[in-house]
Amino acid sequence: LRRSFDLIRSYYGRELSMAAVPAEDPQVYEMVSRGDTVGVFQIESRAQMAMLPRLRPACFYDLVIEVAIIRPGPIQGDMVHPYLRRRNGKEPVTYPSEAVREVLKRTLGVPIFQEQVMKLAMVAAGFSAGEADSLRRAMAAWRRRGDLEPFEQRLIDGMLSRGYSEEFAQQLYRQILGFGQYGFPESHAASFALLVYVSAWLKRHEPAVFTCALLNSQPMGFYAPSQLVQMAESHGVEVRPVDINASQVECSLERGEFGKPVLRLGFNRVSGLAQDAAVRLVEARGNRPFVSLSDLAERAGLHRDAHGALAAADALQSLSGHRHRARWQVAGIEKRLPAFGVPVFAEGEPLLPAPGPMASVISDYASTGVTLRDHPLALIRDRLDSRCVQATALWDLPDGAAVCAAGLVITRQRPGSAKNVTFITLEDETGFINLVVWEQVAERQREEWLNASVLGVYGRVQKQDGVLHIIARRLVDQSHLLAELRVSSHDFR
Repeated sequence: LRRSFDLIRSYYGRELSMAAVPAEDPQVYEMVSRGDTVGVFQIESRAQMAMLPRLRPACFYDLVIEVAIIRPGPIQGDMVHPYLRRRNGKEPVTYPSEAVREVLKRTLGVPIFQEQVMKLAMVAAGFSAGEADSLRRAMAAWRRRGDLEPFEQRLIDGMLSRGYSEEFAQQLYRQILGFGQYGFPESHAASFALLVYVSAWLKRHEPAVFTCALLNSQPMGFYAPSQLVQMAESHGVEVRPVDINASQVECSLERGEFGKPVLRLGFNRVSGLAQDAAVRLVEARGNRPFVSLSDLAERAGLHRDAHGALAAADALQSLSGHRHRARWQVAGIEKRLPAFGVPVFAEGEPLLPAPGPMASVISDYASTGVTLRDHPLALIRDRLDSRCVQATALWDLPDGAAVCAAGLVITRQRPGSAKNVTFITLEDETGFINLVVWEQVAERQREEWLNASVLGVYGRVQKQDGVLHIIARRLVDQSHLLAELRVSSHDFR
């Protein structure tokens, strides 16, 4: 966020801070409700993205609840589904007493925050303020059961003696046990929600600024730079490659058409290029572009390895042409000799031709972690099962439809609260594909989902409340298609 505000100041010449970001923007909530939250603090995980279209936040307090409810505690305490059913009008909101209503009315009768549990212990079970604070400390320990067991009988007996039902008492205790695994104080959730809202506002209204700041803050978050760049492009941001005569030390903003900010990848994206070398390069360039490799070498005084890293990243294109030619030329750099001031570069045409599409994409990922060329799945699409559906086309299929899809594996998760369900996220040239892999399939095909870089899936579509998954029936490792395409196209002759 700080980097974003700095970029806004330098690009637009205006000040912005967390306090000055316009509040309660409907466009921000519309974006968040679609689960379009890659890069947004706290709500970019797959679990949060699946929750957002169901909860559909429409105000700041909804974000406070969103932050707090997707936690092991509320999930294990069976608070998530009751809250959603009540919010969506599928279940009546009831309270066993007026005192309980006062505590839980903001969260539709479901305790979501630690403060609510403490107040419930006082109004429903007769706890003193000191006892309630002891309960809070026990919950804050985030242990499975141990520290809360001494409170069980005291809570249940207290509620029964005040006329609450056995069912209510047992349910509340189960929810308190859930908080023992990870429950949020409301104040903590509110602080996080503010960061969520400001991050989402920047993504919605200043996507180039937001992505630039994210790239300059790596490593962080759930997503690699390649996914962040694709996210920016899907939001209409023009992204330009690393260039010896245009890039800065970090990713930066350039003025595009009609003054629209354009994201320029910086030298910090170049693998193997030290920061001090990048700083020296930018300082040596000043306001006068480099006109040749010899000019670059003379003015910047970079080590031979730095030239190699720049060539591999295709950053020397304006001086040497394609990256194979640049690699050829910088490979011939000789050390400075006392009698000569400038390093000597290899002359003549390189023996290697221009890299093919797959070689270029693979080299981009290897050297910068980002490609602005065709997505790998687009390059192997014609080699996949002809029935394979793109991510965006999945939404056209009915719930329960048999389906085949494929993509790069970007995340694999088996959270402890998911009862041995494995969640896998694939990425193709159009977006993300979320897989649910039940335990039996995951165990039978463990090698495929653990080792594949490109994974095919056969299964059924599950669509509910604006969320789409594929329930996997069979997984196929298709990583070999990338290697086969590389060889068949003679990219490395």
